[in-house]
Amino acid sequence: MRNIDHFMVGGPGSGSGRTKDVFNPSTGEVQAQVSLGDAALLQRAVDAAKTVQPEWAATNPQRRARVMFKFKELVEANKDDLARLLSSEHGKVVEDAHGDVQRGLEVIEYACGIPQALKGEYTQGAGPGIDVYSMRQPLGIGAGITPFNFPAMIPMWMFGMAIAAGNAFILKPSERDPSVPVRLAELFLEAGAPEGLLQVVNGDKEMVDAILDHPDIPAISFVGSSDIAQYIYARGSANAKRVQAFGGAKNHGIVMPDADLDQVVNDLTGAAFGSAGERCMALPVVVPVGDDTAEKLKAKLIPAINALRVGVSTDPDAHYGPVVTAEHKARIEGWIDTAEKEGAEVVIDGRGFSLQGHENGFFVGPTLLDRVTTDMDSYKEEIFGPVLQIVRAKDFEEAVSLPSKHQYGNGVAIFTRNGHAAREFASRVNVGMVGINVPIPVPVSYHSFGGWKRSGFGDIDQYGMEGLRFWTKTKKVTQRWPDGGGDGSNAFVIPTMG
Repeated sequence: MRNIDHFMVGGPGSGSGRTKDVFNPSTGEVQAQVSLGDAALLQRAVDAAKTVQPEWAATNPQRRARVMFKFKELVEANKDDLARLLSSEHGKVVEDAHGDVQRGLEVIEYACGIPQALKGEYTQGAGPGIDVYSMRQPLGIGAGITPFNFPAMIPMWMFGMAIAAGNAFILKPSERDPSVPVRLAELFLEAGAPEGLLQVVNGDKEMVDAILDHPDIPAISFVGSSDIAQYIYARGSANAKRVQAFGGAKNHGIVMPDADLDQVVNDLTGAAFGSAGERCMALPVVVPVGDDTAEKLKAKLIPAINALRVGVSTDPDAHYGPVVTAEHKARIEGWIDTAEKEGAEVVIDGRGFSLQGHENGFFVGPTLLDRVTTDMDSYKEEIFGPVLQIVRAKDFEEAVSLPSKHQYGNGVAIFTRNGHAAREFASRVNVGMVGINVPIPVPVSYHSFGGWKRSGFGDIDQYGMEGLRFWTKTKKVTQRWPDGGGDGSNAFVIPTMG
């Protein structure tokens, strides 16, 4: 049995002695065991980080950027291996896994420009002989707690910005698919980073709580479910930490009567069912405006969804693969059961799906539900699987209100040829990230990622300049150099309103 250990200074440590099974989702078999750490193991990591971080912070930004450039080069050279490793533990098809790695690399590319991003502000002559300037300084040790659904992208979102800014970083990845984060840490060391700058500690809630409570970790970034995000934000903030915690989503796709329905169907099948729907930026709710639009859209969706190929993660012709665990498969099918009991029309039923030769794999067939209403629990909650719900809106105003009133506010999209409608929608909808004829509106690396309401706790987003703000503190300096007059004529006088 392969063992996945921590990546730490002085070699891996067994930590608590507890382990957790890591499955191959395509077969249902246990392929490895991951060691779970505890507070004592975390202390080892913190001690090592405290040793290396001051010297790294004192390294000039250009030299730090060179490490990021080399890391980018190494990840690109190992991209195929990383994608296959990621696919084997997560279950997403290899092409999707390549996208996972690539979107993380885009933030690493942004971090390569850290000398420019770190430049402060300067005002000459703010007062008589007085200049004011600001500088961004690292916080010390950052920590990231990352989810199973993007085991390459989200860790790189976090540690790329944090480390480039001068911090050390401790990563706690999902215990469901931890191999890629460990491999990324190995490559980072190979890129020339000092040992201890990026460490990986595997674990469950025990490790998470140890991170939240540790006095020497001033900042924590998290992505996962909303309930856990709220818990992490509350406990971390109570311990006087800076916390960004991103939660779940129920992203809506508004389809106006003038939309190109063929394009919409193509976008929806990818956005709703890609990666088996295990994306916080998936599009699991489509909102056609008007019954005529709904019927036309439904007629086009049915053959497109039925044509989707579900396969093992290594099948190059598969549109998506298995979900991550047997428990998650049961949860998704349970939500389909709930929707049916609540009165939704099951147009295409993915329950009980079995792939020949892989009957024990964690597969869920594509599912289409119509006549879903806002009072249904299956609409209110995140399903996080290959399930697309149709919620019909009578007009534009109702379509705007649906995502605006929902408890989640991560992403939303509108499909239309009407520029006025698109502009009005983007301005008024109460959601953090908006796509106009773009089904998955994840901002590029030099902007920032973040949702609203129960999709995001904290007031600073991921990556871009927002990410730099999160991982640094700004020091403001007011300086004056007297000309040396001994009679006190140039003494500093407290400014008054007079």
